[in-house]
Amino acid sequence: MADLPLIPLPDRTLIAVSGDDRVAFLQGLVTNDVTRLDGRAVWSALLTAQGKYLHDFIILAEDGRLLLDVEAARREDLLRRLRMFRLRAKVELTDLTGQQGVFAQLDRDAGDRGAVTAVPGGWSLIDPRHAGLGRRLILPVDRVATGDIADWDRLRIGLGIPDSSRDLIPEKSILLDNGFDELAGIAWDKGCYVGQELTARTKYRGLVKKRLVPVRVDGPLPEAGSIVTRDGADVGEIRSGRADLALALIRLDALSAGAPLACGAAVLTPTLPSWINLPRSEGNIPTNG
Repeated sequence: MADLPLIPLPDRTLIAVSGDDRVAFLQGLVTNDVTRLDGRAVWSALLTAQGKYLHDFIILAEDGRLLLDVEAARREDLLRRLRMFRLRAKVELTDLTGQQGVFAQLDRDAGDRGAVTAVPGGWSLIDPRHAGLGRRLILPVDRVATGDIADWDRLRIGLGIPDSSRDLIPEKSILLDNGFDELAGIAWDKGCYVGQELTARTKYRGLVKKRLVPVRVDGPLPEAGSIVTRDGADVGEIRSGRADLALALIRLDALSAGAPLACGAAVLTPTLPSWINLPRSEGNIPTNG
């Protein structure tokens, strides 16, 4: 691990949740089970009451507090929303921006996803979404890092992993369209949380009609928000991209049809990561480990 380049992730920062009620406080709000953080990290989300995406984050525990690895640009909005729910709970929320930073290492043989270990100055964890993303490290923000974020981003996109609001639209996106089930972002056996009823209904009634998938781009990389078409009809939308890869939210019927997809002057070829579970009738597109 020490020989791998350390990649800075400047779009991420840390929020600390401390106080006697810290676990119970988050447990009633977020999609994953905060009681299962003994030596492990989890990926989780905060939703609207209607089950739509607001924020996602990685959570791990250290002595006396929980650390949330969050989207830096939207941390003030997340803090505001958490404070609204705090009421009389014995909880303190601390923005650690400027003190600790988030880094990555592309360790393909990292091991069990979510496992957390202490390292000098911080923590190392195997990404709880997909072990193929390697390690995330929480270290002092001034730690020297020479790796290229483009390498991490291409790996992430190729694996089909969403990156917060680059890929999920606040107050609009549905978690199950974006891999939160297979990527262990939801604990189906925990108690109530904000947006739980509609999230469960989407799963158990089979209401998912779109999925976020990687696409290879032959031509100019489309901008995020560009419309994807098949035979001239709108079937999806581009999310984040890097070089000749992008993530796109595509209708399931368009994925199964086999016809070429287009976005402006570019031709798009979807590739299905092996972790994605689609209905059988929708599963006849190329797979990608």
